[in-house]
Formats: sequence, C-alpha cells, structure tokens
Amino acid sequence: MHKIAILLVTYIGDIKYVERLIPSYIKYNRDNIALYIVVPASDIKAFEKFKNYNIKLLTYESITDNLVHDNSIRGIRPGYINQEIVKLAFWEKRLCENYFCMDSDGQFIKDFYISDFMYDKNTPYTILVEDNELIVEPEYYKRHWVEREKLIRLIQKEIGLVDKRMLTCHGFAILSCKVLESLHKKYLLPKNLTYRDLLSKSPYEFSWYNMWLQKDKTIEIQFREPLMKVFHHKNHHLEYLQKGITLDDIARGYLGVVINSNYSRWDGVVSYEDGNIYELSMKEINILSYKIMRSLLRKPRTLLVKLRAKYLK
Repeated sequence: MHKIAILLVTYIGDIKYVERLIPSYIKYNRDNIALYIVVPASDIKAFEKFKNYNIKLLTYESITDNLVHDNSIRGIRPGYINQEIVKLAFWEKRLCENYFCMDSDGQFIKDFYISDFMYDKNTPYTILVEDNELIVEPEYYKRHWVEREKLIRLIQKEIGLVDKRMLTCHGFAILSCKVLESLHKKYLLPKNLTYRDLLSKSPYEFSWYNMWLQKDKTIEIQFREPLMKVFHHKNHHLEYLQKGITLDDIARGYLGVVINSNYSRWDGVVSYEDGNIYELSMKEINILSYKIMRSLLRKPRTLLVKLRAKYLK
C-alpha cells in the first residue's frame, strides 16, 4: 500500500486539461508517486492512453455505488457532486494510506517528492488556511465568500466543532484514509448518513474532512499552506502577470499552478502565460489604466524609458 498517492477525479469534458497535466506529472515526479485517474465508466476508453507503470485508471462506479444521477443535491450538476463523493470514498479501496487530490486544471511546475506531502513516514501534512486575503477582496467576497462561509460554518455546527477560525482549504488537499475512516465510522454510520447526505447539507468535501480532523484529532495535525498557487478568478491571474511574476518565481513557493477552469474554460485551456487570451471588460480596462497611471506618477522616468523602448523603436 502506498504511503501517498495522487488522486485525479475527472471526466471526458476535461480531457484536454488532463493532456496538459500528465506531462508535468511525469516530468517532475521524482519519487515515482502513483497517480490514480478516476473517471465515469462511459469515459474510460478515452483515458486508457494515459496508463503506465505509475498511472492507474479506475471508474467512479468501482469506487462507490453512492453516486447521483440528477441535480437534486442543491441544484448542482451530478458530475460535480459525483467527483466530490469519489474523493471522500476513495479511501475504501485501500490502495494507499493518504492521497493528494488534484483537479484537471492543475499542473506541476517543479520537482516534487513524497516529503512535500508527508511530515514524516506516517503523518501527512494538512492543508489549512483562513483565506483572509479573499475575505477582503470585494469581487471574491460578494461572488463566493458569503455563501461559502455560511455552508462551512454549518459543517462546524453539524459535527460540534466550536472554533472562531474557519480553517480549511479550497481543493488540492492531502487526505488521510485514517481520518476519512473515522468520519465514516464515528459520524456517518451512527447517524445513518451517506456521502450524498453530507454534500446535501454542505457541498464542500474538503471542509467535511478538515473540520472532522480538527474535531476528532484522528491524526496529528501538521499543517502546511496550499501546495498549488490557485488563481480563483481572472483578475488574480492578470495581477500576477502585470507584476511580471514568472513561473520560476511561483515555483519558489508552490509545486504547481491552477488556472481555475470554473472561470477560464470559456477561453479554452488557459496556461499561466496566456493572460492575453482574456477579453477585458470596460471595468477591467479602467482599473488597469488607473494602475498604469499610478505607476507612471510614482516612477515616471523608469516607466517612460520602458514604454519608449517597447513601443517607440
């Protein structure tokens, strides 16, 4: 049984993202960490081309029979909910002791090792953050934070965790099978609940894991900040590019990058360097113009030299 594996739960609609992810996994995987790709049975033939000695292919249906087939869970499309269910149920296959959950829109940008995911030979890291920088950001706060906080606080209340903090993560989490088994035996079974029931209450699978771990203390919590740099919306991405931050710069702090496909897929499979693919709205143009003018006023000579060199050759 692997101490740590990587789990990618995906489907045919994201195969272009997987085609980008797999080469980065192969290139930077220094400790030959196994990758399990899990897809619906109807999609499995399309993904067989990715299999090798480190990459295994499984179906949703082989993981659990607790899948959904309609949007009865909070109006969310069944494919999205089923991915969450599979991530929570994967421990039951007994293929590994811990697993790092990836989404198709991630890609590695530097060498990674077992030690990036494991504090010691038996204890995985736990990704925990409060995300205060997202609370203060008006765009994210209005669109996502208010409802997300309400539903994650509901998880705390459901399991009896009293904590002013809201320590959890958005995705790309490291999950311990011991913790998930504890959640199943101590919380789901006594209450006669399924994974579908959990997600009906609050559709945040990683927060169910993180809150239960903080409540039950199943394993020692050795926390880390996120291992992947996630761009939650277009302006996050554009801001990094405007600052001149390169992938090499990002690699000093992260194993990889995630251009969140929830907002970017309308522009295709967007990679980090592809910021010019976005169509700017008038509001965004005005914001960028303001920032350029502010920079010009702060360092007029330096910026004018650069502008002349670039545009007035």
